[in-house]
Amino acid sequence: MRIERIGQDKIRIFLTFDDLSERGIQKEDMWQEIPKVHDLFTEMMDQAYNEVGFDATGPLAVEVFALPAQGMVVIVTRGKYDHNHGIGTHYEDELPDEVYEMEVTLEQSDTILYSFDDFEVLIEAAHVLRPMLTEAGRLYKYNGKWILQLEPDELEAGRHPAVIAVLAEFGEATSVTPAMLEEYGKRVMADNAVGIICDNFKRQD
Repeated sequence: MRIERIGQDKIRIFLTFDDLSERGIQKEDMWQEIPKVHDLFTEMMDQAYNEVGFDATGPLAVEVFALPAQGMVVIVTRGKYDHNHGIGTHYEDELPDEVYEMEVTLEQSDTILYSFDDFEVLIEAAHVLRPMLTEAGRLYKYNGKWILQLEPDELEAGRHPAVIAVLAEFGEATSVTPAMLEEYGKRVMADNAVGIICDNFKRQD
């Protein structure tokens, strides 16, 4: 589980499929209100408070994005809580044990996103990927990393596991969503990123 703060009232949590399986949760369970999912959310909020000081009291908007090979991205936005009723020395005691008021939005994306710290490593990955892909990939620069985005229809039938294996070998699954890349990232190559990289950059000897 990886937690990062992306605003005063917003955090992003990245859950791998291992994180889910360790807790006996299937991907499909995230769509249901069941005790183990509630326990996972409580654990996430406790960790968010300890790691980044995110106080999850009050109304929360929760967006869950399922990514095909990486896991789950959970974006939690905190609303405003009425503090007036609790002013005083026993304010904390007066709060109910659970003040999570969640409005959950669930989205599933088949987009494949992997990040690379070093462009040279991305070049290596592109040359390995090229025989498996034809005119595929969109490249972004985001938070100092190179993010390669692939859409399912860019992959030939049956190539999906092999492509993921190459990406996992050279890069790292990222918790960034396509919407966040469009809004906050810099688009470097709009399409055919794998081919353009291979045509313009040679592999290291």
